[in-house]
Amino acid sequence: QVQLVESGGGLVQAGGSLRLSCAASGRTFGSYHMGWFRQAPGKEREFVAAISWSGGSTYYADSVKGRFTISRDNAKNTVYLQMNSLKPEDTAVYYCAAARSLAKWQVAVLRRDYEYDSWGQGTQVTVSS
Repeated sequence: QVQLVESGGGLVQAGGSLRLSCAASGRTFGSYHMGWFRQAPGKEREFVAAISWSGGSTYYADSVKGRFTISRDNAKNTVYLQMNSLKPEDTAVYYCAAARSLAKWQVAVLRRDYEYDSWGQGTQVTVSS
């Protein structure tokens, strides 16, 4: 099982930016799709963004489209989430996840958290108004 470690969370004012990183263990990082999810207090975990194994395809939740950018560096075994124009409603614990068993790029499938088999411990993002 791949190990994932997120970093980069913190406290930021509304309108500010943060970049989250997720470092993965193992030599097969470049062969599977990756996703970011978030969970706010009292709410269910929700999909944020996904990126294909090559980095050539990306997909975003409507709530973050145009503000967040997912990217990856397979040479560094790392996936990133650049978050701009942050809003208080973006406050949540952010998790990266690996979809090692999904061969095809299917956005309807990648939105589902149960399609991901490895998860990081999460990093807190707090946006103050």
